[in-house]
Amino acid sequence: MVPYFRPQDIADILIMTFLVYQLYTWFKNTRALQVLFGLLFLGALYVVTKSMGLFMTSWILQELGTVLLVLLIVVFQAEIRQALYRLSLLRKLFDRQETSLRVDLLEFSSAIFTLASQRIGALTVFQREEVLDDFILHGVSLDSLVSGQLLQSIFVPTSPLHDGAVLIKDGRVARASCHLPLSVSPDVPQHFGTRHRAGLGLSERSDAVVVIVSEERGEVSLALGGELEKMGSQAELHEKLSSLLLPLSRESQRVGLKARLFSNFWPKLAVFALVFICWSLITYRQGAILTVTAPIKFHNLPDNLTISPRSYPEGVDLQLKAFSNLVASPKDLDVVIDLDLSGVKEGGNTVAIRKEDIKLPPGVVVTSMERSKIWFSTERKTRKESSRVR
Repeated sequence: MVPYFRPQDIADILIMTFLVYQLYTWFKNTRALQVLFGLLFLGALYVVTKSMGLFMTSWILQELGTVLLVLLIVVFQAEIRQALYRLSLLRKLFDRQETSLRVDLLEFSSAIFTLASQRIGALTVFQREEVLDDFILHGVSLDSLVSGQLLQSIFVPTSPLHDGAVLIKDGRVARASCHLPLSVSPDVPQHFGTRHRAGLGLSERSDAVVVIVSEERGEVSLALGGELEKMGSQAELHEKLSSLLLPLSRESQRVGLKARLFSNFWPKLAVFALVFICWSLITYRQGAILTVTAPIKFHNLPDNLTISPRSYPEGVDLQLKAFSNLVASPKDLDVVIDLDLSGVKEGGNTVAIRKEDIKLPPGVVVTSMERSKIWFSTERKTRKESSRVR
C-alpha cells in the first residue's frame, strides 16, 4: 500500500464514489446495470486467471473485453448519451426553463380517476428536466392544451389514439399514441401488463413522472424512478403531482448536508467500499524503486554573476517510486532538478535541494536522493571595453 494518504488520494476516492453512485441510481433496474455487473464479473475473472498464470484464459478475456467495449457503446448509446446529459453542469443554463406548468392538475387528476372508474386504461407521461426524445417512439403530434375532456377523448377505446401514451411537455399535450421502452426488471409483478411495464421502463431511464390507469383493476398508479406507487384517491394524486411538477420555493428546496449524505446510506456505503477496494488494488501493486539521474538546471541567477564551468555535478541520482502501476515508469518520464539561485553570491555557494525543486510527474515520489546539497562556484562577469580610436 502507499505509505500515506495524500489529499489527492482522498479526492480521487470521493470523486469516483460520487460518479459511480450516480451511475448506479440512473441505471438501477435497467439492462445497462445488469450488463455492467456481468462485465465486473468478467473483469474479476480476468484478474484471477492472470494472477494464477492461466495465460490462454486471461488472453481470451482480455481480447473479449476490447470487443465488448465497442459493442456496449453501440448497444447502449442512448443510455450513454442520457448519462452524459445528466452530468452536464451547463444544461440548466441553456435548457429552456418554464416559469409555470400551465396544467390544471386538479382537473387532470379528476379526469384520470374518471377513466379509472370507467375501467378505461390510460398512460400519461410528464416530461421534467430530462429530454425524452430518445426513449419515446412514434406518436402523433398534437401540441394542444391539457384538459380533462381531451384526455378522456384520447383514451376512450373507440379513439384511434388510445393505444399508447400521451406525452405532456412544457405544459401542453405534445404527442399521443407513443410507444415507451418496457421495463426489464425481474421485480415487476406478473399481473402487470404492458401498460405498467412501459410506464416503469420509462421511469427507470429518466426522471419522467408517469401516471398509469389499469384497465383490468381500475387502479391509478404513479411511476417514478423505477418505483410504482398506488394512488388511493384523486386528492392524493393531485398532491403527489403538485409536489413533483410545480416549482418549489427556495425554502422547501433546501436540503441539509447531513440529510443528503445519509439518505440511501447503505447503497452509498457499498459504492464507497467498492471504490476503495478498487483504488487499493490499483495502488497496491506499485512499480519497483528505480534510480534515475536527474539533470540540474538553474534559474534566477543574478545578471552580474556566472557559474564556473565544471564546478557542480551534471546530475543527481534519485530513487523514485510510483504510487500506482497505472503510472508510466519513471525512466520514461522527464525528471529535472530546477534550483533557484536568486540568493547566491560571488565565490563558493552551497544550495540545498528541496522537494519543490524536483519536477516530478503526478503519482511519482522521491524515496531517497544521492545528495541533499550541491556546491558550485560563481564568478563576476567581465566587461570588455573597446579601445577608443583617437
